[in-house]
Amino acid sequence: MASKRKTIAIVDDEKSIRALVKRFLKNKYTVLEASDGEEAVNLARTQKPDLILMDIMMPNVDGYLACSVIKTDQTTKNIPVVMITAIDHELNVKFSQEIGASGYMTKPFNLDGLLSQVKQVIGE
Repeated sequence: MASKRKTIAIVDDEKSIRALVKRFLKNKYTVLEASDGEEAVNLARTQKPDLILMDIMMPNVDGYLACSVIKTDQTTKNIPVVMITAIDHELNVKFSQEIGASGYMTKPFNLDGLLSQVKQVIGE
């Protein structure tokens, strides 16, 4: 029996980034999109993706707060979150780990590196 396709949520306020990542991942994964942290939290609760790729700097609710909410909610706490951001700073990496993120990548990222991170986190 074929295994069910894994679902990945891409959360970024930049539509072009979401489109690029979706185009790259859609052949192997079911891809969901959200444009801010509030949408990400709602999507996590309703769709239960296997992985969330989340930008940090977004309007309304930023990625840190959204990750923190997802990781403290009993229904979504087991969903891995990988932070993807233009901020390459050791304190940001440490803070991301402290709030429960499973990984941290900086933009611009290489698509092969992204795929490698996805496979590492969701075990494929």
